[in-house]
Amino acid sequence: MARRSDHNREELYDLILKAATEIVEKKGLRALTARSVAERIGYSAGTLYNLFENLDDLIVHLRGRILDELHDRAAAVEMTGNVSADLAALVDIYLAYLETHPNLWLSLFDHTPPEGKALPDWYLAKVAKALGLVETALSPLFETGDGRERADVARLLWACLHGITSLAQSGKLQGITGQSAKEMADSLVVNFVAGLRLNREQA
Repeated sequence: MARRSDHNREELYDLILKAATEIVEKKGLRALTARSVAERIGYSAGTLYNLFENLDDLIVHLRGRILDELHDRAAAVEMTGNVSADLAALVDIYLAYLETHPNLWLSLFDHTPPEGKALPDWYLAKVAKALGLVETALSPLFETGDGRERADVARLLWACLHGITSLAQSGKLQGITGQSAKEMADSLVVNFVAGLRLNREQA
């Protein structure tokens, strides 16, 4: 395919990520290749490597976009100070994204960077930003100086929720319980918050 120069660097970056998103959403992460993206946008495959180190780098940038979208959706939740209710509202948004964009959700977890290649700081910052909303919801249970503990608890809660959603997405949840993913997630939030309150009262 002939080289093109219809777009500047920023426009091309957005064009590539949009095409990558469409491919993954429709066919899954395994369908994402430099050639499939290039064919969709009308550029040569080599053009992608002017903006990304390799396909793994492109996938990390795609995952960053997904995290941004999840954050923006969750940021619409108006925090009330009722920890259980605020967490339940965030969980509903997370579950809704999984239901409507299962392949994009999977791409957050199905890709592992090459051995010895750490995730970039800008990506980890996006993870922290998204989990920061969970920390905000949990904040009424913590003192002002307990930021590190609150962050750890937010990640623990997310990991528990991820276990539920992963089982649900793979179709294995029914082999464990008759509850839906939402019912289990709601129960998780209630019991998690109750346990936190009890622990802090006894501390």
